[in-house]
Amino acid sequence: MADTALADAGRASIAWADAQMPVLRSIRERFGEQRPLAGITVGACLHVTAETAGLVTALTAGGAQVALCAANPLATQDAVAAALVQLDGVEVFARHGEDLDTYAGHVADVLDRAPSVTLDDGADLLVTLHGARPDLLKGMLGGTEETTSGLVRLRAMQADGRLAVPVLAVNEARAERVFNDHYGTAQSTLDGILRATNLLLAGRTVVVLGYGPTGRGIALRARGAGAQVVVCEIDPVAGLDARMEGFEVMPSLAAAERGDIFITVTGAPHVLGAKHFARMKDGTVLANAGHFDVEIDLGALREVAGGEGGVRVRPLVDQFRLPDGRSLNLLASGRVVNLAAGEGHPASVMDLSFALQALSVEHLVAGEGTLGAGVHPVPDDIDREVARLKLASLGVELDELTAEQRRYRRSWE
Repeated sequence: MADTALADAGRASIAWADAQMPVLRSIRERFGEQRPLAGITVGACLHVTAETAGLVTALTAGGAQVALCAANPLATQDAVAAALVQLDGVEVFARHGEDLDTYAGHVADVLDRAPSVTLDDGADLLVTLHGARPDLLKGMLGGTEETTSGLVRLRAMQADGRLAVPVLAVNEARAERVFNDHYGTAQSTLDGILRATNLLLAGRTVVVLGYGPTGRGIALRARGAGAQVVVCEIDPVAGLDARMEGFEVMPSLAAAERGDIFITVTGAPHVLGAKHFARMKDGTVLANAGHFDVEIDLGALREVAGGEGGVRVRPLVDQFRLPDGRSLNLLASGRVVNLAAGEGHPASVMDLSFALQALSVEHLVAGEGTLGAGVHPVPDDIDREVARLKLASLGVELDELTAEQRRYRRSWE
């Protein structure tokens, strides 16, 4: 942790975020009364931000001991880390900009606390736990996973017969898909790009690679800002959906000649590589909105630039000069741009994501031993409860089925 003197600033940031997170506040209040997590150690590898602090305080209110490390060192808010360290029951291992060795050490520090439940944003805790600390698996109740990339890794482990604990796929909960992916990542991705570059989107061509829930939101918001949007996909249904929404759909190599700004959001490695770089315009901007920094082939980017690294032309922009005089501009070192160049999701979005996390931890603890090893969906009643609490905080009421309508829905006649 960088500096305890930053704690006052961290508390102010946490208070600002907390004011916009009514769902998590209501869960924290109930946890404080019922203490459903008493005696449980939670290990978390998440983005260390003011919003995450709301989740940590909800878990500690429920009686948990929490050890936290950073899922993305460039997203770590040192002031928030300092404020969390001063809370009872919280250990923080995170420093903004820490290198990979330090990061790996911090993951190990969290696992040294022998957590009963893990909260992952990319599956690094669980993957490391299975590989380096299998001795801790026996006491595990399970974990949660917040990202598509993490679930890909965990399902690969499951397919190989290696996943030894239950994991709740928070990223695939309905409330998460709608708010975190479609609204949260979409808005914060464009925010990060604009903060890093100060470019005008109107009139430019934005290429979105990947048209899942997140890519769909990014494409819609880029169009709303006046950009021409091109979508690249591998799935025919997603490609058809993009076409029906009015976007151009084409292979990425064809789009390479068209785009001014490229945004990868696929969860796959090397979506943009040397063949694409060879076709791109001078001044092209490259941004990644996927969890890991593998979607843009950084090695190939250095190679096409003659083996040279990029020149830092703005705080978060590295410019790679090609032998033919063209320049390609990489944002945030290829890391997830909404957090590395922006502030991530608005607190009101993370309110729902972290409410799902908190209730999922409670579910794992209450159902000890009832879930088998493997990736499981978040129970529908948790999804519905989070949405209900959010609607209540907004003063929104819903209709209910009448007795006649309920009978009709149950009848096969």
